[in-house]
Amino acid sequence: MKEKIAVLMGGQSLEREVSLVSGQRVCDALEAEGYKVLALDVTPDLVTTLRSEKPDAVYIALHGKFGEDGTVQELLEFLRIPYTGPGVIASTLAWDKSLSKRLFRAEGIPTPAWVAFTAAAFKQMGAATALELVPDAVGGFPVVVKPSKQGSALGLTKVESAEALPEALLTALSFGDTAIVEKWIDGRELAVSVLDGESGPRVLPPVEMVPVSGLFDFSAMYTPGETEYYVPARLNESEMAEVTALAARVHELLGCRHVSRVDMVLGADGVPYVLEANTSPGMTETSLLPMAAAAVGIDFQELVGLLVRSVRHDGA
Repeated sequence: MKEKIAVLMGGQSLEREVSLVSGQRVCDALEAEGYKVLALDVTPDLVTTLRSEKPDAVYIALHGKFGEDGTVQELLEFLRIPYTGPGVIASTLAWDKSLSKRLFRAEGIPTPAWVAFTAAAFKQMGAATALELVPDAVGGFPVVVKPSKQGSALGLTKVESAEALPEALLTALSFGDTAIVEKWIDGRELAVSVLDGESGPRVLPPVEMVPVSGLFDFSAMYTPGETEYYVPARLNESEMAEVTALAARVHELLGCRHVSRVDMVLGADGVPYVLEANTSPGMTETSLLPMAAAAVGIDFQELVGLLVRSVRHDGA
């Protein structure tokens, strides 16, 4: 009897459309692998459907809030349904960039200097009166302002001056309740995907992204032709070793399982700075995880199959 895999996608987050594309591609791959596939656009009927359909496992292709912040993971554990990807704690840590950066710093992992502001700090505590202190706190302009809890670079702005900072903060806070002001690092942007292997993390070739605009934002991620990709990244032997070791370290530090993608910048000073970790990497035609897997001969169907088999392997 065919195993039944439910693929969760869509939902109501700001990444809904990307999630639907990822989810449909995953469904097609699972069907080609011989599974019985249940495609589920996440709605308030989700629990009822899962309880009636009783899938053997769930593939989480749900991006953004609720799909990556530990919400759906907690729910699936309550329902005792195995699922792909990192668990509740890892998802929660990775989703909150300010929290994960504090962990990186505590563990000696390089990450750009930053400060974080909640909406409440502005509305109820007068944080706006101290914005002139931000440049000294992070090492000067330019900076990147972004939501602490959001994906796909939504709400991200590069800021070159103090005058532009308030508007960028307003933009970021329109996407969530906490904004990060992070030092801009000149260098090469890298995405390093990690899969669980039999003897520990298996790091795939780093992908180097060179956006035409100079900023790897939502448009650069998902619009064909707006970004040039190098797989593997243009790194020397020493840089490659350092970057891959760092990605494996972040994967294990956060407690990830099955898969993660660690985003970093190799600075002009030769230091790889970790920006964040992604626990539900995109699976679209321009997504970075499938690109990295293809570079070592793992096609999309095989990649999806590996992730589903990881659930069975660890008895999640």
